[in-house]
Amino acid sequence: MAKVRLADIAEKLGVSQVTVHNALSGNKGVSLELREKIQRVAEEMGYQSLAKQKKQIQYQEEPKKIGVLIAENYLAEYTTFYWKIYQELALNATEKRCFTIVEVLTKEMEKKTFVMPHFVVDKTVDGLIIIGEIDRRYIARLKEATDIPVVYLDFYDKDLAKDAVVADNFYGMYLMTELLFAHGIEQIGFIGSVYATSSIMDRYCGFSKSMLEHHKVIQPEWLIEDRDEMGKVDFKLPERLPQAFVCNCDYVAGLLVFKLWERGLRVPEDISIVGFDNYLSSGGPGYTYPFGDVKITTYEVNTKAMTKVALNKVLKRIANPGYSPNLEVVSGHIVMKKTVKRREI
Repeated sequence: MAKVRLADIAEKLGVSQVTVHNALSGNKGVSLELREKIQRVAEEMGYQSLAKQKKQIQYQEEPKKIGVLIAENYLAEYTTFYWKIYQELALNATEKRCFTIVEVLTKEMEKKTFVMPHFVVDKTVDGLIIIGEIDRRYIARLKEATDIPVVYLDFYDKDLAKDAVVADNFYGMYLMTELLFAHGIEQIGFIGSVYATSSIMDRYCGFSKSMLEHHKVIQPEWLIEDRDEMGKVDFKLPERLPQAFVCNCDYVAGLLVFKLWERGLRVPEDISIVGFDNYLSSGGPGYTYPFGDVKITTYEVNTKAMTKVALNKVLKRIANPGYSPNLEVVSGHIVMKKTVKRREI
């Protein structure tokens, strides 16, 4: 069947092409009666506007396949924060008519063999989102192995991982530390392995900024490492404790609560605690405590917004290879719960 043109409609009705164009585009200069007549005839003749044709073509396009890579050390026997992020990402992808395919990057692959994910080797994805920080040597090998668009979620590197989306780790933790000072709490420690990830380092820097502004010295014994090289979380507390601890994440904050309870200390009556991310799993390796019952005062990470931004980024990169990579920081907000001792008025 031949494509219907504006000229065909104009010829049938005995009017100009300009009149037909104005009537179908909603422009002025055409009476209501004539506009309705032109629209009716155009529909009967099977005319499709350029906009409608584009919309149909777009709808008929194959859904994009997005690979999602998560490092093994971020996953454990319990539900993790990164699984939550992946779930948000998968939901957003469904709304965008995309498929997500997840693979786990084992420690062996990441640190020794540098084996690429199956969906990269088999070229079965249009773009890739990497959740969490991974070894920079692996990123370099990945760049050599594929030219598909890659977006980094919750990790940024100015040289290798430029197209990234991160939470506002620095100012978020700065605000959490300022919250403690606002309630008259001045002896404060930090729990988190500063060199483990860029996120923890940024959170430590936010904590340090607040301490410096209040002319407080960070006591070495109150700066506590919380994980090993494989990401397994555990730590020991010093004998002398501060008035409060700033924890790099809520899982660590929850674990701290129970370590303090084991010492016979109450939270927040004896010591205050703040966390980060507003996420607590139901337990962890070696711990059967009901973490969900601990109401940690925290800074909520906006995972929904972060995953939407990351997905939009990778889709833009797929559609436009010349798209310039950039870092986007997504703010969250303080959530007041029950682990900070309030200043008495």
